[in-house]
Amino acid sequence: MSIALTLIVTVLALVCFVGEWVSSDIVAMMVLVLLAVLGLVTPEESISGFSNPATITVMAMFILSAGITRTGSLQIINQWLFQWGGRHPTRQILTLGLIAGPITGLINNTAVLAVFLPIVENWCAKQKISVSLLLLPLSYITILGGMTTVLGTSTNVLASGLSEKLGYGAFGLFQFTPLGIITFILGLCYLSIIAPHLLEQRQPLSNDIVSYEYNLKDYISEIVIPPRSSLVGQTLNSSRLQRQFDVDVLEMICGGVHFSQPLGDKQLQAGCILLVRGGREDLLQIKNQQGIEILPEVKFRHHSLTAELSSHQEGIAEVLIPPESNLIGSTLKELRFRQRYNVNVLAIRRGQELTRSRLGKTPLCFGDVLLVSGPQQSLLGLQTSKNVLLIMQREMENPRHSKAGIAIAIAAGVVILSAFQVLPILVSSLMGVVLMVVTGCLKPREIYDAVRWEIIFLLAGLIPLGIAMNNSGATQLLAEYLVRIGGNFSGYWLLTFFFAIASLMTEVLSNSAAVILLLPIAVQVAENLHLNPLAFMLSVSFAASCSFMTPIGYQTNTMVYGAGGYKFLDFFRVGAPLSMLMAMVIPPLIIIFYGL
Repeated sequence: MSIALTLIVTVLALVCFVGEWVSSDIVAMMVLVLLAVLGLVTPEESISGFSNPATITVMAMFILSAGITRTGSLQIINQWLFQWGGRHPTRQILTLGLIAGPITGLINNTAVLAVFLPIVENWCAKQKISVSLLLLPLSYITILGGMTTVLGTSTNVLASGLSEKLGYGAFGLFQFTPLGIITFILGLCYLSIIAPHLLEQRQPLSNDIVSYEYNLKDYISEIVIPPRSSLVGQTLNSSRLQRQFDVDVLEMICGGVHFSQPLGDKQLQAGCILLVRGGREDLLQIKNQQGIEILPEVKFRHHSLTAELSSHQEGIAEVLIPPESNLIGSTLKELRFRQRYNVNVLAIRRGQELTRSRLGKTPLCFGDVLLVSGPQQSLLGLQTSKNVLLIMQREMENPRHSKAGIAIAIAAGVVILSAFQVLPILVSSLMGVVLMVVTGCLKPREIYDAVRWEIIFLLAGLIPLGIAMNNSGATQLLAEYLVRIGGNFSGYWLLTFFFAIASLMTEVLSNSAAVILLLPIAVQVAENLHLNPLAFMLSVSFAASCSFMTPIGYQTNTMVYGAGGYKFLDFFRVGAPLSMLMAMVIPPLIIIFYGL
């Protein structure tokens, strides 16, 4: 009965992960509670994931990564790209790989992509090349680079913790680095030589690229308030213009004076000109009800529409909704986004899907890109929020450059102490966190903002599922079933089988779920067939990171999905050959380096 209940809970969890009706961390918490209610784990075991060394180490890695980025330690990357990148896609991708790969081996790959994304966007704008040629390869580079050490990705940290729990000891920091380096080099060669021929320029190379791409000319208009209008004498707030209709007032000129955000308390006068975002139907309704006049085209200035929305005081930018954002699942109206950030949202892009109307009623999702306009200071202030990622290269607000060397030294110390086994990685990483705060690289409050709590809760919630699988005997049962099936196959094909299954599970679930569910079963199969358990653990953990075929399997893919304007099939067209390459080379390399 306990085996049956455990497998039922597992299947329900898988269905919820695939269906995406609720976020993955909430699914994990539901699993935790259900296991405890059914008595499949003890109350202590149900919350053991929160104290698991892997969970705490992943949390510490997020904080260490934040310390490095907050001090501006990686800003020199911008100079390297312009110096060595050139204009040919092959050279550009190689340059990205040689810079980002080694960094991602020591800093969490999601954090590295968050730093690189605006840098590459700025680089592409100045080189007048499409970002779609570089952002997808960049995501794959950070995934491949993260596979070179235990610290590069939370998948490796989790696999290391499971290995220790299963009695085989934690992975050494550089235990699989030779394998990871060869894999990275092969992947980088594919991305730099073959991938450019498979990628399309999704964004037009135009002087008014933002206006063209978002088709703003159909949604940005000028209206004039004549003397007979009922709006005369009212403020924007009292007129309820922006609440009653799907419009946003972006700028205002009254009596020759230019007004920028916030505009809610500005009094409307006869002759005022308003630059508004809104569809023609809404503007016609306002004309009929309020007596405004719609000008045939924007005439504030004789420039492109993007230039119209940009000045020394006003600006236009793209912002990405990152995986840790508190905005996910809420609408702009519910969030009071305009009042909260003092910017207007002009459009929302989700992959190739573009939304320009009814923006206030659209729930935000991880990976959405918002086109916003507002005062330059408000746009600059967006950099300090963990809820959005500004996709434009600006000087970081008040970076602690004087602490950059200290932050790098602390991170290097964590690596060295772990590599030479002076201290366990859990202890050295926590010591690094304390030093980041003590030395002023991070403020105490920034520690909590740096942690991606949805990942922490996902790990903490799924670890009890692994305990239940083991306690109930479900792991042993599944392993025996696989042994009967695979008894006639060689160790190489079994290794490849687990690699393929873990890789496919990662595409539809998550890398953490794939490792937690498959790694104990793979170890049990190896033990039953008298094969090397380490080889099977590495096969599963590497495969769980090899998520290249969809934009939803890995966080870095989702982050570039909207930013690069990609279609869903772009990931399959470029990622499927890379996944097949990894499946062909990693299992034999594991056998060569670690035996079978």
